Amino acid sequence: MSRQGNAKPVGIKDKFGYMMGDVANDFMFLFAGGYLMVFYTKILGVSAALVGTLFLITRIASGFCDIGMGVIVDNVKPAKDGRFRPWIRRMCVPVAFANFLMYQTGLANSTLTVKIIYMFITYLLWGGICYSAINIPYGSMAASISADAKDRASLSTWRSVGAQIANTVINAAVPVLIYHADANGNQVVRKEMFTKLAGFFSICAIICYIICYKFTTERVQIETKEKPKEKQKTNIFKTLFSSRALFALIGSAVLLVFATTLGQSLNVYLYADYFKAPSALSTFNSLMLVITLGLSPFIVWLSIKFGKKETAVIGTAFTGIIYVLLCLMPVKSPWVYVAITFVGSIGYMYFQMAIWAFIADVLDDSEVRTYKRDDGVIYGVYSFARKLGQALAGGLGGFALTAIGYVETANVQTEQVKHSLYSVTTLGQGVAYVLVAVVLLFIYPLSKSKIDENSRILMERRENN
Repeated sequence: MSRQGNAKPVGIKDKFGYMMGDVANDFMFLFAGGYLMVFYTKILGVSAALVGTLFLITRIASGFCDIGMGVIVDNVKPAKDGRFRPWIRRMCVPVAFANFLMYQTGLANSTLTVKIIYMFITYLLWGGICYSAINIPYGSMAASISADAKDRASLSTWRSVGAQIANTVINAAVPVLIYHADANGNQVVRKEMFTKLAGFFSICAIICYIICYKFTTERVQIETKEKPKEKQKTNIFKTLFSSRALFALIGSAVLLVFATTLGQSLNVYLYADYFKAPSALSTFNSLMLVITLGLSPFIVWLSIKFGKKETAVIGTAFTGIIYVLLCLMPVKSPWVYVAITFVGSIGYMYFQMAIWAFIADVLDDSEVRTYKRDDGVIYGVYSFARKLGQALAGGLGGFALTAIGYVETANVQTEQVKHSLYSVTTLGQGVAYVLVAVVLLFIYPLSKSKIDENSRILMERRENN
């Protein structure tokens, strides 16, 4: 059972600090999501199919590390500065250094065997060990900052703003910095920029993590009891297999991350090869911050007025339909494509910004049913689902590039390859977003009325205790 501490109420300092944690995460995560495949294919010269295999294997492996880390944070005795915050202090430098190691251009002339070993080791070190050890405690920490549903929804919004700040910085600047036009107007990658950018983003991540640690306070403390290891394992599996809400959220999260990761992975190629306008990608990614800032004042109001599930269904269905229509009616102008996808992105962005509050609802639903909280385990399972979505999208993206005949070392692709690239990018995202809406509508059980009922039950329990 949790209890509210004597700290000051949640204020702007906590929200800003929590936001900076996701800025730190996404300086590394979004750079890897959008440009690690480009680094592997364009700089190291590894085939897209092999990169897809790497992503599929290592991301699934790192997903299991997330679950393990969730078990650890739920069962390790809290430190003086809390249960979750100490991990940010411990891991901020190791995770940033591991991120830097992944982008070493000096290995471009090594043998394929050396490159493969290097790719697997460095990606697993970053994504499987270091990133899990800081991201799982960070994500679980929201529930310990406040027990109030409105505070959690607000923290989710601020976290999403942080993600979009990092997204804007990375995706507005990086395409311009890593590409330059040759004499024929074809886009060529600047080899030397990857290591420099990775170093810069790693340093920025450390600074942001420190701010997150300093500015946040854990108010809700979980009283843990010593349990035999066998009972702990039983409780873990009971948590994982007894919650329809958790499984539905996992399903929608896999599809959501699949769609966004597929877009991030293939947009770099789409704008460079199909539209021949990397600057348009920078503009599009900058506009995502506009959507985030525009939606952020309304996230809490929309979730309370209409319900998180209900609004997320409408939003993701709208985005999916837009991308399917783009596939059926191709556009040639990069700026028309930017305008249409900007409007379409408004739909799914609501769900992406509110999804951390969905996790808090799942935690409350689990506590109502089981009389106990497994914040770390549930967040770890959710993070595993995200890794699975990334693995599928990264793997499929690499396989798709190979299947359509994309030549990694060529500055110019054939017209057939360009059109296939456009179709895969648009239809893949469209179908995934529509499926997110379907899962939320028909499987996810936590409607507005159910969430209100759970909140009432938990409040009564805490008052009685």
